[in-house]
Amino acid sequence: MALFFLLLVFAAGPCALAQPALKDVFADFKIGAALNFNQFTERDARGLPLIKKHFNTISPENVLKWQVVHPAPDRYNFEPADRYVEFGAKHGMFIVGHTLIWHNQVPAWVFQDTAGAPLSRDALLGRMREHIHTVVGRYKGRIHGWDVVNEALNENGTLRPTPWLKIIGEDYLVKAFQFAHEADPKAELYYNDYSLERGAKRDGAVTLIRRLQEAGVKIGGIGTQCHHKLESPSLEDMDASFRTFAKLGIPILVTELDVDVLPLSGPNRGADVSQTEEYRAKLNPFTAGLPEEVQNKLARRYADIFAVMMRHRKSIGRVTFWGVTDGDSWLNNFPVRGRTNYPLLFDREGKTKPAFDAVVAAARAASAK
Repeated sequence: MALFFLLLVFAAGPCALAQPALKDVFADFKIGAALNFNQFTERDARGLPLIKKHFNTISPENVLKWQVVHPAPDRYNFEPADRYVEFGAKHGMFIVGHTLIWHNQVPAWVFQDTAGAPLSRDALLGRMREHIHTVVGRYKGRIHGWDVVNEALNENGTLRPTPWLKIIGEDYLVKAFQFAHEADPKAELYYNDYSLERGAKRDGAVTLIRRLQEAGVKIGGIGTQCHHKLESPSLEDMDASFRTFAKLGIPILVTELDVDVLPLSGPNRGADVSQTEEYRAKLNPFTAGLPEEVQNKLARRYADIFAVMMRHRKSIGRVTFWGVTDGDSWLNNFPVRGRTNYPLLFDREGKTKPAFDAVVAAARAASAK
């Protein structure tokens, strides 16, 4: 019966269902979006009504990353982050901070002394503590959850050899969580990563979380980004990850959901932002619009993804889309700049796509069981 209903949605197009607010459809977990500067400063007239109607939690794309909020040793730039937090508070949303400790978008000075030599372990720990206490402390009680450490794992599940690891050692993760808890004891603290549907990386994430738990770290959730393709990862791998993470006894957070519809430009290395590929016309086939066949394939893919998530809804605390409309998506420029991608539920005009109706139908079908 549920399958028949979904087929009716695909056949009838985007007006087949009444279009409710996503935050009302998904009563089991929060539903959110990552916002850019124009959106949380309310300059984006197209995106603003979508955000206010559909989402009850927000994440910032960039304004709380180290290079933006703390660009120089003696200077913080809080104005954009302040605007972001004010927007979330104004609209009664659960506000997420992204991200405290990462190996990307961190100025080189963070790891160096005044002569340009690598810092000592103690010096870098001090710099980490000062940054976390300053940033988290400023928004204590207003930012409700933090991505404390982002993307610390290699694809094989081992720890990525970042400057944090090389200078401080493996306990840099424990220290980051401890400092964040000191700065705001009531905030939820998360570990966040991509490609956790892959067996080796999933196992590495489980090992990492268990080590944090054994060290007495207060961890409020594991974030699985879910930057998916039309045909990967498999639904079986998604389901296995949710089942595995549920056993950790902490909420699962889908933190950066989107579905890339464009051809792979090279080896699939997940969401590693350091990878870039040269532009070729064959990698950008949908500049005039998304063909109906691909539009319906995207809708079916989203229906399948949400069907899996709804099976695990008791373990999931939040689902956040990485962007609001297709035109906002980072996937227009990753890993090839200048492409036209269609990874979200709202098109470039802010109109719902067949994928929106498919997601609503999947939620209703699961809730009716």
